[in-house]
Amino acid sequence: MAEAPPPAIILVRPQLGENIGKAARAMLNFGLTDLRLVSPRDGWPNPDAGPAASGADIVLQRARVYDSVAEATADRAHVFATTVRKRGVTKPVMTPEQAAATVRSELGGSAILFGPERSGLETDDVAVARTIVTVPINPEFGSLNLAQAVILIAYEWSKGAALASPPATDLDPPAPQGELDGMIAQMEGMLEEAGFFFPPDRTPTTKRTLRSMLTKPGWSAQEVRTMRGVLSAFAKPRQR
Repeated sequence: MAEAPPPAIILVRPQLGENIGKAARAMLNFGLTDLRLVSPRDGWPNPDAGPAASGADIVLQRARVYDSVAEATADRAHVFATTVRKRGVTKPVMTPEQAAATVRSELGGSAILFGPERSGLETDDVAVARTIVTVPINPEFGSLNLAQAVILIAYEWSKGAALASPPATDLDPPAPQGELDGMIAQMEGMLEEAGFFFPPDRTPTTKRTLRSMLTKPGWSAQEVRTMRGVLSAFAKPRQR
């Protein structure tokens, strides 16, 4: 079965090279490399983009510049516009999660539009899109910066992509109860010799508390052996 290509991220009239770099970094974190710029205010390439990209150089190197949104989206079958409101345009509205699912199923390819940092997409920009993407956000503080908006969309798309997960680390199996009991008995014996259990009538309660503390973490066999080695070192310190 054919897979839909990754979406193109289109920054419309971005203002700061630094923000372009941060958006590129957000893209590459989640496996996206198709960055398109529509009339960047300070031109392209921009010297401020590289440092902000923190190593996402491949995204910046492949970035393409267009004069209009129509040109930037011409090869894509489905265009999404990210905006906090419909701006008078009646179109379907999706959450980032819903849009990501559509992107993954759109064999003709998708593009996602992000507007300038200060004003967002204009009505004419949104008119090019077929669907609006709106992030559920605090109505009293709807302020997302450009990179934050990009990373939200890229993350949702990545959920269905075959990205590598951090390598799993096998945990040691839990210690058998007998080993744990032996460690606790060793500790209790040392504490009795040291006069820890006082007054005598509190000894059962203190021992229960100690056992509860030592059985909470779920010690592995290696941890039990290590702890018993520690206790043995206290009991019979090595001569220097």
